Amino acid sequence: MVLVYFIAAILGWHIGIYGLFKKMNIEGWKAFIPFYNTWIIVEKSNISKKWFWFQLIPIAGQFITVWITIIFVMHFGKTNLIHHALLVFVPFIYFPYIGFDKNTKWGGEEVFKRYKKPITREWIDAAVFATVAATIIRTFIFEAYVIPSGSMEKTLLVNDFLFVNKMSYGPRVPQTPLSFPFVHNFMPSSQRPSYLKWIQLDYKRIPGYDKVKRNDVVVFNFPEGDTIINLPQYGSLNPYYSVMRTLRFLKPEYIGRNFNITTYEEEEEAMMTYPSREALYSTLVNNNLLLIHPADKTDNYIKRCVAQAGDTLSLKDGILYINGIKQKNPEFSQRSYIVHASKNGLDFDELKNEYGIDIRSDENYVDYQFQINGNLAKYGTAIIALTESDSAKLSKMKNVTKIEPIIESYSSMAAQYQYFPFDSANYKFSRDNYGPIYIPKAGTTVELNKTTLPLYHRLITNYEKHTLIEKGNEILIDGKQATTYTFKYNYYWMMGDNRHNSQDSRFWGFVPETYVVGRASMIWFSWDKGPRWKRFFKIIK
Repeated sequence: MVLVYFIAAILGWHIGIYGLFKKMNIEGWKAFIPFYNTWIIVEKSNISKKWFWFQLIPIAGQFITVWITIIFVMHFGKTNLIHHALLVFVPFIYFPYIGFDKNTKWGGEEVFKRYKKPITREWIDAAVFATVAATIIRTFIFEAYVIPSGSMEKTLLVNDFLFVNKMSYGPRVPQTPLSFPFVHNFMPSSQRPSYLKWIQLDYKRIPGYDKVKRNDVVVFNFPEGDTIINLPQYGSLNPYYSVMRTLRFLKPEYIGRNFNITTYEEEEEAMMTYPSREALYSTLVNNNLLLIHPADKTDNYIKRCVAQAGDTLSLKDGILYINGIKQKNPEFSQRSYIVHASKNGLDFDELKNEYGIDIRSDENYVDYQFQINGNLAKYGTAIIALTESDSAKLSKMKNVTKIEPIIESYSSMAAQYQYFPFDSANYKFSRDNYGPIYIPKAGTTVELNKTTLPLYHRLITNYEKHTLIEKGNEILIDGKQATTYTFKYNYYWMMGDNRHNSQDSRFWGFVPETYVVGRASMIWFSWDKGPRWKRFFKIIK
C-alpha cells in the first residue's frame, strides 16, 4: 500500500512539475531529470542555492524538499493551508491537477510578494508547516533510512538510502514524544540526546495491514541499545552489555581502551585496567558516560527476519533451518570464504572489475590475510566475503586453486560471553552452529527453570516489564513463585545477509514486536563516490 503511495507520489510529482514548467515556458522534459528539476525550482523561486545542497542531507533533506516545493507553488498563487496540505498528503493528485489546471498560472516573485503576509512570515509559516507535516509522515507513514554498515551486503550496500514503510506493521505511537525533529536519538554531530524523558508513554501500535513475516527486511530498535557507553567508538558498535560480559570472562587488558578522558578525541590508547565490572560501572557513572535510552530511542538496526514468532531455528555448518526445514539463502547474501591462490597470486584488477571486490582497500570484503602456522599465507591467500554465485565464479578464476567456506566451531569461552544466551553449560552455540532455539509467541507458555531462564530473563524483565528474582532454586516473578511463563508479545529472530559480518540475534537474542519500526521497502538513492544509478528505486526483497 505504502509502496503504491510512493510510486504514485513520484509519478504525480513529475507529471505535475512537467505541466508547471510548461506554464513557466521551460522545456517540459527538464521536469524528469533528477536533481536538475529541483535546481530549476530553487532558481526560479529565488531560493538560496545552499538549500538545494541541504536536500542531500540524509533524512532531514526530505523535509527541506517539502519546504522548497511549498515555496515553489506559492509562486503560482497557491498560498493557503489547504493547498499546502494537499501538496504534502496527496501529491499524486495535487501536482497533476495544478500542473494542467487552466486557471493556474506562473506569477513569479510578484505574486509571491503580493501576498498579504510579510515575506519573512510566509517563509516561516511554510517552514513550520513543512516541519509538522514531514514529522507526521515520518512518524506514522514512512521514514528515510541510510545503511551505515555492511551487515546486509550485498542485498543492501553502505550508503543505500531507503524508505521504511511504517504502515505495513502499523506505526507506533511515539513513546518519547518530546524530541528534536528530524533526528533519532542524538543531536547532529554530537553525543547529546535529542529527546527529553519527561513524558514516557506505554507501547501502543496503530494496526497495520500486514504482520512481520519470514524473510522481511525489517528496521527495529537495537534490543541491547537501551544502555550504552556514550562514546563514539562504543555506543551500539561496542555495546555496554557486551563489554560487561567480556570483562567477566576475559582478562581486563583484552577488552578495550581506557576511559580516562577529558574529551572524546583525547581517549588514551591504553588498555583497560579495571579489575571488575563494578569498577567499570562506577567509572562510567562518575564520568557521565553511561546513557540510558528509552526503548524507542535506541539505535535503529536493519536485518532480515529469518524466524517469526512460534518458529524453531537452528544453524548447522552455516546453513539455516526453520522448523527442521532447510532455508534458501537470500539471493545476494554473503559469507566468508578462504580463497587459496597459486604462486602467481590473485589478479586484483580482475577481482575488482569482475566481482567488485577490492582486496587492496575494501574492508567490507576482506577481513585480513590469514596465517598458516603463524606465517602470513603466500600467493595472495585471503578471507573474502562472497555470495554463493560469486564464489562459484571465483573458483574458476585464473590462479585460484581452492575456495572453502569458513565454518566456526564451538568454543566454550565464546559461547559464554559472545553468543546468546551466554550459557556454555547448556547452550553450545557458535556463529555457524546455533540452536535449536524457540522463538517466543504471544500467548505461548514455557517452562521456567535454571536451564531456560537465560533465554527468557531479559524478555520477562526488560520487554514485558516484570520483576524477576532468583532465590535459591526458586524463581519469583512480581514476588510470586513461577515455574512457567506466558508471553505477552511476539518475538522475532533477525540476522544480517552478510552472515559472518553481522551483529545480530546470535549475539543479543530476540527482538520484541514492541521494538519493530517498519519494513524496508525501496532504495530511492544510492551513493559510492557518485550515484549508483542501477540501485535507484530498487524494491527490497
